[in-house]
Order: sequence, then C-alpha cells, then structure tokens
Amino acid sequence: MSKQVELRTVFVKALETYMEQDERLMLIDADLGRANGTMPLQEKFPDRAIDVGVAEANMVSIAAGLASYGFRPFCTSFSPFITRRACDQVALSVVYAKQNVKLVGTDPGITAELNGGTHCGLEDISLMRSLVDMVVFEPVDATQLEQAMPQIIAYEGPMYIRLARKVQADVFGPDYKFDLFRADLLQAGTDVTIFASGIMVHESLEAAKQLEAEGISAEVINIHTIKPLDRETILASVRKTGCAVTAENHSTIGGLYSAVCELLCAEHPVPVTAIGMDGIFGEVGKLPYLKERFKLRACDIADACKASIAKKG
Repeated sequence: MSKQVELRTVFVKALETYMEQDERLMLIDADLGRANGTMPLQEKFPDRAIDVGVAEANMVSIAAGLASYGFRPFCTSFSPFITRRACDQVALSVVYAKQNVKLVGTDPGITAELNGGTHCGLEDISLMRSLVDMVVFEPVDATQLEQAMPQIIAYEGPMYIRLARKVQADVFGPDYKFDLFRADLLQAGTDVTIFASGIMVHESLEAAKQLEAEGISAEVINIHTIKPLDRETILASVRKTGCAVTAENHSTIGGLYSAVCELLCAEHPVPVTAIGMDGIFGEVGKLPYLKERFKLRACDIADACKASIAKKG
C-alpha cells in the first residue's frame, strides 16, 4: 500500500467489496459520514448504509437489533463518541446480548488533532477492554488494515477497531502476513522490549534506531490486538530482555500499559516504563506538536527504555 492512502479509505474500500458479496453486512453512521469517508457506502447501498444522525447510543442499539436478526453491522463514529457516549448500549445490547457488532472508533487519542480535548479518545481502550468478550484491535498502517479486514469480517463476536483516519507511515512491506491474534515482532533485540500500538509503532522503531546508535539493543513488538493479548510473544520477549516499555496513544490507565503489566505481574515480573497520556486531557494542535507536548516522540521512548534498563536487577 502507498504511504498516501488514508486508513479510512482502506476501511471503506474493503467494506464496500465485502458488502457487494454479503447482503448481511451493514454500515451505520452517526452524522460523520463525510469525516469518516463512508458517504460512498451510503450512496451505493442506501438500504444497508444508514445515517442515524447525532445519536450514537441509538446507533449501537440499532446495530444490536440488526445483529439479532442475522445482519453483520459495522458502526462508525469518533472514538470518544462510540465508546464513552454509547458505553451502556455497547455493554448491554451488544456484549451482554452476545451480538456480532463491529464498532469503529476513528481519530483516537491525539490523532483528533484540531478537534481538541473533547474529541481525544484517551479512555476508549480501557472502556472496551473491560467488557467481556470484546476484542480490541488497532491497525498501524494501510497494509495491515487491508489484510485485517477479511479477518475482522469473518470474526464472530463484538470487536472494537481503533482507527486513525488519515495517512500513517508505512511499517509493513509486501511480504507481511497478518494474524489478528498474533503480535508482530518488528525488530529483535536483547536489552529492552518496546511494546507499541497504533501511531506509536513508527515512533518506537525510530527510538530503536536511536538506541542502537548508543549500543542498546531494543526489541520492538507491535501489539495490534490489545485484547486478547498475545501472551506467548510478550512473555518470550521479556524473558529474553528483562525489562520493557509500553508506548501508546492512550491513557496509561487501562490501556496497553495496564494490559501488559497485568500479564507480567502474574507471569514474569520485570520493570516496565509507560509512554502515554498520564493524568491529562488532550488539547488542540497538529500531530507533531501534540507528540512533543505529551512526550510521545521517539526520543521520549528511548529515554524510557534507558530508565527501564536501569531498573533491571
């Protein structure tokens, strides 16, 4: 895939292809069809791509009802709206009722950029990860998302997809093979493991280059599926390196840091340092500024790696 392809475009094109093949697939929007790029689906499938207006809770309830009749709905909205605003409907109408609904939360965390702090979904992973049987997935680039879509559609059960809308730097090449439930070992290392998700994966690879220049060997693993975790890959890595850093575009409470620490505390305790949003709301700004403002850059990850290494016994 080209670096110039927006993730929302990849998502919509893939969904269009599968909607042509399967009349059970549906798309439900909550007045963000233009922002999320789903207007072409509304135009092509007027009976199966529906805009319910500014009514996210209602959108999720409609999707659950459709799923109970055998349809396979996708719901799309900005990440805080589809998780915070509709959490009760997700918990009861979708998860408790065991309905096959896919929830797509766009512009998570600081990728909300100029929409500001009210639109920064910094709690969405925490909310969705806490729900029984909910799969939580965050693609890194267009190549990964394109390969993920068939597995997402085939999966029977509730899923939350955390989707940056716009162009993301390529991480994966043409030989990449995606597995929804297996983390990606991007770079082998021996001194420290960096577990990263979403936009922080590219930053983590850059951090590994900086560390290599200082004689530090960092292993980089993309945790694209935050629930359920790929326990084997995580444990195998920290047993080798003896310490870790988590890097996420999310609160450090309840997200990737919490998930990794829960596993390591129970199975193989090692020092873990968190890179993420720590007790603070987002704000208005472009992505480079926000990464610097909230210490989500490669240099910040490299510093965290040194801090973790220093804590090793």
